[in-house]
Amino acid sequence: MLRAEGLTKSYGALNVLKGVDIQIKKSEVISIVGASGAGKSTLLHILGTLDKPDAGKVELNGKDIFTQSSRALADFRNKNLGFVFQFHNLLPEFSALENVMIPGYIARTDEKKVKTRALSLLETLGLKARADHKPSELSGGEQQRVAVARALINEPVLIFADEPSGNLDSNNAKELHQLFFKLRDDFGQTFVIVTHNQEFAAMTDRRLVIQDGRMVK
Repeated sequence: MLRAEGLTKSYGALNVLKGVDIQIKKSEVISIVGASGAGKSTLLHILGTLDKPDAGKVELNGKDIFTQSSRALADFRNKNLGFVFQFHNLLPEFSALENVMIPGYIARTDEKKVKTRALSLLETLGLKARADHKPSELSGGEQQRVAVARALINEPVLIFADEPSGNLDSNNAKELHQLFFKLRDDFGQTFVIVTHNQEFAAMTDRRLVIQDGRMVK
């Protein structure tokens, strides 16, 4: 499904990625672990097209994604990829429902269709009764589940998560981790998750270790 070869990335004199190869299969839940500064987030951002490699290529379903123009790449990202970060990045002035719907609007999907799917996702994630609440009225766990619903709204083929439970207490973190597996089992979603949580990493289908900018076999 996703294949990357020979990824390198430097920022000035700092070599962050030094020739990374990775393959992800459909409906896998993959964890990427490693020490701080090992290159985990940089790799995730490149795989998610939020940054470009200095060398190497990334293919999704056989398509070399970085051959597209910047505008086409942004459209591709919005329609095919979902993102969940440590801090939920919800817009405070909008309700949970409106936050979930935003990527659908960006994709120019019919408003009625987007709202119907957003409500369905919130119900699936146990948040239907909180749809009209603003982020400040939600708990940390609820906010992160809204962020997961937002990542799912455009029916992406792949979801990237960067320390998604890093800002949650242990109970909410456990619930979020279980949610990823439920979404994989119910909808066939594919997840690539950067985490420091070794307990969660051990539960994933594959645990990939990055060290000093290289994948450890």
